[in-house]
Amino acid sequence: MNGQLFWQLPGNGQHEASGPGAARDHNCEDEAVKWIELDGAVNVRDLGGTPAGDGGQIAAGRLLRGDNLQDLSPKDVRTLVGDLGLTTVVDLRSTAELRSEGPAPLDAVPGVRHVHHPVLPERGENTDVVADVLLTRDDQDHSRYPADPRCGHYLGYLEDRPDQVVAALRTIAGSGGAAIVHCAAGKDRTGVVVALALSAVGVTPGDVAADYAATAERTDAILARLRRSAAYATDINRKPADAHRPRAETMTAFLEQLDVRHGGTTAWLSSHGFGADDQQRLRLRLCAC
Repeated sequence: MNGQLFWQLPGNGQHEASGPGAARDHNCEDEAVKWIELDGAVNVRDLGGTPAGDGGQIAAGRLLRGDNLQDLSPKDVRTLVGDLGLTTVVDLRSTAELRSEGPAPLDAVPGVRHVHHPVLPERGENTDVVADVLLTRDDQDHSRYPADPRCGHYLGYLEDRPDQVVAALRTIAGSGGAAIVHCAAGKDRTGVVVALALSAVGVTPGDVAADYAATAERTDAILARLRRSAAYATDINRKPADAHRPRAETMTAFLEQLDVRHGGTTAWLSSHGFGADDQQRLRLRLCAC
């Protein structure tokens, strides 16, 4: 199973694709999630097939999302680069995380561009800085959106690091092949950047939220990986597993607040320099008519 592309059908087991990066009619809410099974990462999937605006869909092998890529095996690298055509890594982790974790296998692969876009505030250089930043943000997250502090946390990315959020979308739009967006768990930071990219090209809020919530299937495996890392164990262990599990309602609330506070995804992006030309470039990169 490892190193191959599967669609996970609720209650129906795994169904292997007809070939690497192959496309299929896709509805995130009630059909398939395109998991990419790897040895060294547990939350990697292809957004190809997601319905987009004007009757189109996200093309297979254009936008991938994932968790930490530090432990990829040589076979994983061959799958991502050789089979799926990966050319761009969009890394949303902090500088402290990068220093703590060290070089990743894809860093040494010719033709793969690694672009760093940290969406959390940068506060210091210690390996425990991620946990420290998250702890200090709890009150802010609650005050931004008391009904769902995790939604408040996501709104904070837009307030604290709009330049990096926009730059991440610009990197996706400029990728020559498949781009993978990742952070540590592939849930929060990755979830927000991917949600904005999908929303900007016409994916419905329901499908965006369903894609975000799909990570819940892999939460236990994600936590097991992160607990083995000094950079993440403190934050992971201070909360029960269910507190880390994503809910579609959180992403729905985030998108609703994006509308209420900023006039929607397109308006927010435009107000931060990602205008009509950039959004068209993103659509041409991601969408298949």
